[in-house]
Amino acid sequence: MADTILVVNAGSSSIKFSLFEIEGGRTLRLASRGQMDGIGTQPRLRARDAQGATLADQKYPAADVADVPAAMTQVGGWLAAHLQGAVPVAVGHRVVHGGAEFTSPRRVDDAVLAVLERLVPLAPLHQPSSLHPIRTIQARFPRTPQVVCFDTAFHRAHPEVADRYALPDALYRDGVRRYGFHGLSYEYIARSLPRLAPEIAHGAVVVAHLGSGVSMCAIRDGRPVDTTMGFTALDGLPMGTRCGQLDPGVLLYLLGEKRWSVKDVEHLLYHESGLLGLSGLSNDVRDLLASDAPAARFALDYFVYRIARETGALAGALGGIDGVVFTAGVGENSPDIRARVCARAEWLGLRLDEAANRAGGPRISAPGSRVSAWVIPTDEERMIAEHTLEIVAPTPAR
Repeated sequence: MADTILVVNAGSSSIKFSLFEIEGGRTLRLASRGQMDGIGTQPRLRARDAQGATLADQKYPAADVADVPAAMTQVGGWLAAHLQGAVPVAVGHRVVHGGAEFTSPRRVDDAVLAVLERLVPLAPLHQPSSLHPIRTIQARFPRTPQVVCFDTAFHRAHPEVADRYALPDALYRDGVRRYGFHGLSYEYIARSLPRLAPEIAHGAVVVAHLGSGVSMCAIRDGRPVDTTMGFTALDGLPMGTRCGQLDPGVLLYLLGEKRWSVKDVEHLLYHESGLLGLSGLSNDVRDLLASDAPAARFALDYFVYRIARETGALAGALGGIDGVVFTAGVGENSPDIRARVCARAEWLGLRLDEAANRAGGPRISAPGSRVSAWVIPTDEERMIAEHTLEIVAPTPAR
């Protein structure tokens, strides 16, 4: 079997993994990908090869896969059997928060892990889940290099004016700043534009990463200019269960007048808000689109309104735009949401081609539209694999 790189993307209730074969020392070919989801509730391991053929589809009792470490044990067992005992030459991980310290992927060592531990309060929903697999693999395969790739790193190229809050300078120097997230997704899109949409690759582009987590990013000539998320992954647009932009006075009111605890507020903002909070029904756009309930319609109206509003704000940051790109689960798969967002962006010069939108693109704007619109699937796992290969097998200097 060819040398491989394993990519692990761990969340609070799921672990996604991908296996890439290294061809010719520098080229990566997807061999298989899968995920363990429903951790602690209805655990299920599924995997497919690059052609989509099923390699695994197994359900487990909830007690057997109660948390991320237990899920890693099951995933590791399946991978060992699948690889026939071979060990990947390296493992790459998605880590949500790299703080101000990490502006690029890093090889894992004790010092790196110590910094990532200190960042847990900034991403309590995601950071601990990312660290469990790293430690599990480190304990079992101590000689296998591991690389951490950060969702914040792409945004560290922002100008300082986009990173600052209107707070005293000492707090900024202490790390209270707008970090931005979904950077691996945006980096993949930026790298893909010259191949898929060359006419806007060097222009001003707004990318909408619409999934369970939601954010948008302004990019000019492949480099980030601004983004909707800030200090944590709570800011910006409403998400599945996260609130998005919120007046900090609301928090002062809940903590002071309502006497809520910090944990109560944290649970509200991360787990009970967003589309779920607005609709009272579901955090899933598909469920809300299928519902006739007025609250479901309102939640989607709010979602589209906020996306349209941020499109305008990011267009302002860029001084005008040449294109809009939709990506991630909702962005790639919901023509209804895309159509509604594009309708609100007509003032920018964007005209939708309804047939192309229903077909899924890649170009979904009408011929002659001054601003073009695109659907480009993201691939964070491939981005992680590429970074991992660059670190463990760097290209020799010329």
